[in-house]
Amino acid sequence: MSSKTINILLAEDQGMLLGALGALLDLEPDFTVVYKANNGQQALDYLRDSSQTPVNIVLTDIEMPEMTGIELAEQIQQLQLPVKTLILTTFSRSGYLRRAMDAGVSGYLLKESPSEELAAAIRKVASGGKVIAPELMANAWMERDPLTDKERQALRLTFEGLSTEAIGEKLFLSAGTVRNYLSNAASKLQANNRVEAARIAHQNGWL
Repeated sequence: MSSKTINILLAEDQGMLLGALGALLDLEPDFTVVYKANNGQQALDYLRDSSQTPVNIVLTDIEMPEMTGIELAEQIQQLQLPVKTLILTTFSRSGYLRRAMDAGVSGYLLKESPSEELAAAIRKVASGGKVIAPELMANAWMERDPLTDKERQALRLTFEGLSTEAIGEKLFLSAGTVRNYLSNAASKLQANNRVEAARIAHQNGWL
């Protein structure tokens, strides 16, 4: 793949980092940054639009508004879009890595990685390989995520400060159903309340 241009889509909610990363990658002779998205939903909308320039690699952060990087990877996998996904994040939590790999991600690197390491990883992933930051491998498979998708969504919104009623409106669920999801999640995580459960889940990379 090195003799061909690798078209890259960037998804990052921090504008300054998005611009800097795009400029850095555009310096590589075989890279072209074709689109910069502020969140996962923008990235997915671009990928699903057949009139846009095709993408080979999606380079995405994890925690973003609208849709996280892992949710984006899950959508790419479910829709069988012909792109490879590489996570670039500050989060070294094993829970994030496990969920990313389950979502079909081909690479997982930390933002502190040297630029030449990132470029090499993009080329390897574009060629069909996989790249995982070596410092994450030791404890990557120690703890399995115990949460269901609904429990995770409810806890994520709790972590963002939403009330039970507001979570219900956001997820199109009754307040009682939301309370059940939060209660189940708190029980699984051995938390005293939903706020503590959300904090534990976030610390483990399960949100």
